[in-house]
Amino acid sequence: MILALAVALVQGTLPLVGASRGDIRLMDLGRTAALTQAFLVIVAFAALTQAYVTSDFSVANVVANSHSAKPMLYKISGVWGNHEGSMLLWALILALFGGAVALFGAGLPDTLRSRVLAVQALIGVGFLAFLLFTSNPFERASPAPHDGNGLNPLLQDPGLAFHPPLLYLGYVGFSVTYAFAIAALLEGRVDAAWARWVRPWTLAAWCFLTLGIALGSWWAYYILGWGGFWFWDPVENASLMPWLAGTALLHSAIVVEKRDALKSWTVLLAILAFSLSLLGTFLVRSGVLTSVHAFAQDPARGMFILAFLLLVTGGGLALYAWRAPQLQGGGLFQPLSREGALILNNLLLCTLAATVLLGTLYPLFLDLLTGNKVSVGPPFFNATFVPICAPLFAALCVGPYLGWKRAELWPALLHLRLAFLVAVIAAIVAATAIDGRASLAAVAFGFGVWLIAGSLLEFADRLRLGRAPVAETLRRLRATPRAALGMTIAHAGMGVVVLGAVGTGAWNSELMQTMKPGDRASFAGFGFKLERMESLQGPNYVAERATLAVSVDGNSYTVLQPERRLFSVQRRQVAETAIHTNFLRDLYATLGEGDAANGWVIRLYYNPLAPWIWLGAALCALGGFVSLSDRRLRIGAPSRTRAAVQAAE
Repeated sequence: MILALAVALVQGTLPLVGASRGDIRLMDLGRTAALTQAFLVIVAFAALTQAYVTSDFSVANVVANSHSAKPMLYKISGVWGNHEGSMLLWALILALFGGAVALFGAGLPDTLRSRVLAVQALIGVGFLAFLLFTSNPFERASPAPHDGNGLNPLLQDPGLAFHPPLLYLGYVGFSVTYAFAIAALLEGRVDAAWARWVRPWTLAAWCFLTLGIALGSWWAYYILGWGGFWFWDPVENASLMPWLAGTALLHSAIVVEKRDALKSWTVLLAILAFSLSLLGTFLVRSGVLTSVHAFAQDPARGMFILAFLLLVTGGGLALYAWRAPQLQGGGLFQPLSREGALILNNLLLCTLAATVLLGTLYPLFLDLLTGNKVSVGPPFFNATFVPICAPLFAALCVGPYLGWKRAELWPALLHLRLAFLVAVIAAIVAATAIDGRASLAAVAFGFGVWLIAGSLLEFADRLRLGRAPVAETLRRLRATPRAALGMTIAHAGMGVVVLGAVGTGAWNSELMQTMKPGDRASFAGFGFKLERMESLQGPNYVAERATLAVSVDGNSYTVLQPERRLFSVQRRQVAETAIHTNFLRDLYATLGEGDAANGWVIRLYYNPLAPWIWLGAALCALGGFVSLSDRRLRIGAPSRTRAAVQAAE
């Protein structure tokens, strides 16, 4: 780690000097240093992983977060299931992204590549210094204890084993877009080539962040035993804000590439997306929040991260204020055009991000200034977030039908009349079929159908499906850019998410009942019988398990076996839910406190369309990866090099 810090200091300074002087040797040093730094951080991370795998209790971090009886998966995930190890994972991913830019950035102009790598390295300096001076994961434990304290039981789950790496790939991926933005401001140049280079890195970060958020939501759904999928927890919000800014950045970069407009706005979004990622890091590790997600409660660490956040964000915004006026957009267009639709998209997404930011930080500032504690939770966010989504979803399907520069609205709406009809019918059916409850939810359900039907209809029109011979349709399909296919999948996936969220949020049912073996309950058209309670011995826990026989009209349907686990090392109880799904609804059971004399508390949930939330998120990420595979984003970037050489000559 010390060697990596030294290399990062070299990488963050000399290539900048080389870019300003035109010294090719100093600029090439950036690539070598980036690869060297990545290798050194890989070695450091591998060393910590080896200490966890072998239960090396001479390392204090292993003592605090591992145990010899812990399953191997959780020994490995324990590496990043704590503050110090997770920050080393952050530094590792940051170094790997820098190495990837060095390896795959051969098509970049030398000055731009060297500046991007230098900015990446300076960010790495901050995190490596943070590790070495405040959060060293390799501190020794002397004398070494016989065994460790174990990992937080809530984190001993496959979902939480993979959730942090995916989330960090998203957070840290936006560091590359930040580096491109700072490099562009230093050069005073943003053009179509720059936008084409930024898009793959933004797409990759966005896809990983989408998967990370979805996996965290899924974990909260089936582990915490509360029957919901999103609680507007401040740390959940901290991951949502960069996702919203990154989504806006993806769309604004298209305008820069296609129409040479929105240059300074796109650069600002690149700065803000990474700044919001750092804000999430500060919230989790500063001690200002008490949350199941929070790792560190040390104010000294929080002050270091706050200072680093202010430096990165403040420095980026100061440079933007100085250089952005030079980034003049060249493309003129009318408000009613595809560019105008993308601007509306950006405004609404940024308004959503600002709303979440306000609701997350306002209680913290009020507590700091006045000492008064207020809670900003689901009522605030549902009342503000959802209405802003409505025009966003309404416009989402219209935009692809609008032409660049200038368009007419009515022809675009005519193309979507079938999608509109299907959406209206779906809203009416939803309003009448669910006992007439939640009419606003029925409207939201119609929006979800609108997103799916409109996206598929636009793709069908692109192929002239049903209006041209099959051979012509197949030819068009082969010629369709993967970015267009990815857009269709992602937009339709967002519609699936909306349907799942509306279904489980508005039309779910819940029953809580104290039951003894032999007791029965009726709920949501199902019969439940508690057949038995039994004790189990796990690898590092003991558990109580309830066996619930589920029937329909007296016929056996399925068996649910929720558990309540007591982890012996931490003396902490964790619920293990039982879920039966048919991908149209979830039957969900949790086991609460109880004993043989008084019975056990059983909670039952019926969640319509709940699996669609994570199916839709997976489709969104799949759409992003399909777009990322578009050949134009890998080798078809417009070349600046020849123009630069001609200008120099």
